Amino acid sequence: MLTFAITVFLLIVTPGPGVLSTAGFGAAYGYKKSLRYVFGLFLGTNLVFLAVATGLIAILLSIPSLRIFLLILSTFYLFYLASKIALAGSNIAFIKAKSPPGIISGVLLQAINPKAYVVNTTLVSGFAFYQSSFAIELVIKFFIMNSIWIPLHLLWLYVGTVLHELNLSIKNQRIINLMMSLSMVLVVVISILYSF
Repeated sequence: MLTFAITVFLLIVTPGPGVLSTAGFGAAYGYKKSLRYVFGLFLGTNLVFLAVATGLIAILLSIPSLRIFLLILSTFYLFYLASKIALAGSNIAFIKAKSPPGIISGVLLQAINPKAYVVNTTLVSGFAFYQSSFAIELVIKFFIMNSIWIPLHLLWLYVGTVLHELNLSIKNQRIINLMMSLSMVLVVVISILYSF
């Protein structure tokens, strides 16, 4: 179980669309305004866990046209979120980001986040530590994952918030937002490359 917990920590703490957008929105909008988004990520992560654990996602992804559609949809949505981070507080934006995404945006991100599926598939299918009951093992894994997921995402939000509260110049704030956004785009590109 300790190996499982360490793996959960390492898989969640590494940058992916969820943690990068959490830090990015923390930097762009502050802690309290971004909490609804993080709650949405939490709900979305647990929905992905259920989809993986029940085998639903395996059935859906066995349909090639649906798989390609979901890849395209996720790419566009992740680029949209990256643009909201990049353009937050910018007067040059075509669409000025006036408020952080809410709960629905967080749920949607996790629903199309390739890393969420890879992480959950790895954790659900591996690390068998309770052979007598897969259901009990899933419940234990669910609680371990969430007990690590919640503080790590709140920490990423806090890191972003610290950047927000430094009262940086507009130029430096834009640079930070752009760096967060570009990091997220890089993760998306890497995910796409490994999808083929």
